[in-house]
Amino acid sequence: MRFKLDENLPVELLDDLRVAGHEADGIHDEGLIGAPDNVVLDLVRRENRVLLTLDKGIADVRAYPPEVHAGIVLFRPPAAGRGTTLLFVRRHLASLFERELTGRLLVITDRGIRLR
Repeated sequence: MRFKLDENLPVELLDDLRVAGHEADGIHDEGLIGAPDNVVLDLVRRENRVLLTLDKGIADVRAYPPEVHAGIVLFRPPAAGRGTTLLFVRRHLASLFERELTGRLLVITDRGIRLR
């Protein structure tokens, strides 16, 4: 799979994705830190990448319909903080690799995974 890491996720996750055999880069690589959501989503759509993010606004399916994207994954860790976020995302990465993400929005919480 091809992934794009949003600026709000720890960059160490890029290495995790690559070690797992996936192609991955980040918004910071594009010089788009602070870019509006529509700019980020246009980029991942053109690059045919799955976006990994913490940004709740990107989960607005009316504004950003998932069916036109390679996939959008919204992580909702139980608490804030870089370390907590890193552990939470790492705990759920393997489950992403087993799913069909194309055209879908996945919301991952401690209570489970919701598909839209």
